Amino acid sequence: MEREEIITLTPDWEGERFPDGRPKVPDDILKRMRQISLEQAWSVLRGAGYPHQYEKGWQNINPGEVLVGRALTAQYMPLRSEIRKHHEKRGAEEGRIGDMVSWPIDMLNNGDVYVADSYGKVEDGPIIGDNLGTAIAAKSGNGVVFNGTVRDLDGLMEIPNFTSFFRGSHPSYQQQMMLTGINVPIRIGPVTVLPGDVVLGKLDGVIFIPPHLAEKVVKTGELVLLRDRFGHQRLREGKYTPGQIDARWTDEIERDFSEWMESNMDDLPVPREEIQELLKTRTW
Repeated sequence: MEREEIITLTPDWEGERFPDGRPKVPDDILKRMRQISLEQAWSVLRGAGYPHQYEKGWQNINPGEVLVGRALTAQYMPLRSEIRKHHEKRGAEEGRIGDMVSWPIDMLNNGDVYVADSYGKVEDGPIIGDNLGTAIAAKSGNGVVFNGTVRDLDGLMEIPNFTSFFRGSHPSYQQQMMLTGINVPIRIGPVTVLPGDVVLGKLDGVIFIPPHLAEKVVKTGELVLLRDRFGHQRLREGKYTPGQIDARWTDEIERDFSEWMESNMDDLPVPREEIQELLKTRTW
């Protein structure tokens, strides 16, 4: 997809963009996103009018690790020879090298996540093995999210930090398939994924965050994280009952929470400047 069309499809993003037009959510937001839970992110997105951003039921590499990055998307479809010939001709004119399965990989930047819909094809469906997986990791520092299969699973599992989500594996390689679009809207389960969306993958779930909501997801999630940590500590200490912590907090508890943040500012998993900003909003 052309740069101008990507910009048109992401009108709410007002920040920096890659040369290809994809929104470039700042590295700091991506780093902070790693500690945000899927539940926290889902709640913010649903409240903002995005109820279809989550997909579950994956197989994964490095289960328990976190995948965060900016989506570079690719769409695969069953082969239709005249369409493939057209795309191969256009690719040659654009200077693309090798088989089209490698073209999206050549476009990756550090911090990207390669997100591809290969329509769940199993036999003759894997679009990467350990060679292309190594190239993906080297260029992006990340793994992948594939609505499809991979091969050379043992080799892929040996690649450092290659936390990835996919539908399965098979010893064959991709045949009778074609790449029909790079950086186009694609479907992953119930989700429409756009280039530049922030990918957050944990355990067997992946959520796709529109770039203009990434900072809100992080800041809201960090506040919930702090409140949970405070609440758990006070419950262990026996200072409050579960009913007090689970209900709307009283002014007394809110005051205690603010004082707790101020006293523990350097030991909390949220940037100091963000805690200072939160403390400015207190009403006592």
